[in-house]
Amino acid sequence: MSSSLTSASALLDFVRNSYPSAISSSTSEADLPSLSHDIFPNTSYTDNEKVEISQWLTTSSRLATPDEDEAKHAERLGSLNIHLSTRTALLGSKPSVADIALYYRLAPAVKSWSAEERTGEHGYHHIVRFIDFVQNAPLFGLSVKDEDKVDIDLNDVKFVHKPLDAKEEKERKKKEKAAAAAAGGAQKALPVGKSKGAGEDNSKPSKQEQGRDAAAKAEDKVKAAGAGESAQQPKKEKKEKQPKPQKQPPKETPLSPCLIDLRVGHILKAENHPNADSLYVSTIACGDPPGTDNTSEYEGQIVRTVCSGLNGLVPLEEMQGRKIIAVCNLKPVTMRGIKSAAMVLAASPRLKEGEEDNHQGPVELVTPPAEAKAGERVIFDGWAGEPEGVLNPKKKVWETLQPGFTTTTELEVGFDMGAVPQLQGDEGAKKPVGKLVTASGGTCTVKSLTNAVVR
Repeated sequence: MSSSLTSASALLDFVRNSYPSAISSSTSEADLPSLSHDIFPNTSYTDNEKVEISQWLTTSSRLATPDEDEAKHAERLGSLNIHLSTRTALLGSKPSVADIALYYRLAPAVKSWSAEERTGEHGYHHIVRFIDFVQNAPLFGLSVKDEDKVDIDLNDVKFVHKPLDAKEEKERKKKEKAAAAAAGGAQKALPVGKSKGAGEDNSKPSKQEQGRDAAAKAEDKVKAAGAGESAQQPKKEKKEKQPKPQKQPPKETPLSPCLIDLRVGHILKAENHPNADSLYVSTIACGDPPGTDNTSEYEGQIVRTVCSGLNGLVPLEEMQGRKIIAVCNLKPVTMRGIKSAAMVLAASPRLKEGEEDNHQGPVELVTPPAEAKAGERVIFDGWAGEPEGVLNPKKKVWETLQPGFTTTTELEVGFDMGAVPQLQGDEGAKKPVGKLVTASGGTCTVKSLTNAVVR
């Protein structure tokens, strides 16, 4: 695969050649993420979609990297194929510059794919369909000569995946439910020796039988008269209603820093927030399983989008590809149009009495041990326990405990219970400062700030 395909300048030339009236000569490679509206002026993009466009531009470049590991490359293609299985374009139905970039960088590879790789049982059907759509659709109007297009025969399909019929699936589930209800329902038992519609004697009794019945009834009346009035059955005593047991209030979880879900995070990508000069937008792998709320997939990994107020305090290049500590159970908040689903821990100097925070720094990111993996939980030594799901903002657990987050003279991050008045008197004597450690025992540190505020 040609290394020129990964070049942003070569991609820009391709885009400019297709849309000369929309792309000026002064447009640079850095402007690529923002070109979608220039190319498709009738399409509007949300802030989250703008971030997604930028992420797909990076992914398309990596798909075209000639020296990428084969297994990793196959994993990326598989994730892309799944993503496109329910979408016309990368953003769903909206065209963008990311589609053009992906076509430019993947088309040469698709050209060389075998029929099995294209549409076989384990082929990339949806990528092939996407390439054919982008190169031919008037919506894109790419300037690509016929001889340069990928030759795709839409009728040459080696393996057809049976589509799931939603109506049939609904009907099937309905029948299963009905069958289960019928099997579980109690059937009314008929009297022994009789069956419905059979064994019934509809004939009238004979005169002899009628006489016997009348005599028996008369005898019963005589017996009743001789014995006097029959004793009345005593009325059943009404049971006194027992008072309903009071619902026990939910058990209060003791206040502890273990309630905060602190994990090792791996920043896969960081960039400037499109609407806020003081914010970065980072794509961070935190070890979440697929389907976790407020996560998405990026380069085959489950990630969270995180906004942090570190722009101007920590260089952007220092954010790229590094390990950090993330607070993962704060309630997600939308920051200038982008939802942030975690918080990056960083240290800053402690203010002296009467001193105002001018937000000038210095600020240092909390660094986990080098061998720690994304998603590994970290706790303060001496404060073991399970974290809450999502912290209730009304209980202000984070705001109450955060003052105890500090750094020691050895540049280790720790928790000082003495700084949290609500913990005074708990468990007798005051605990020593508990180091922030991983399950394997490694300690989280900062570069140079001692007795700092960590938040």
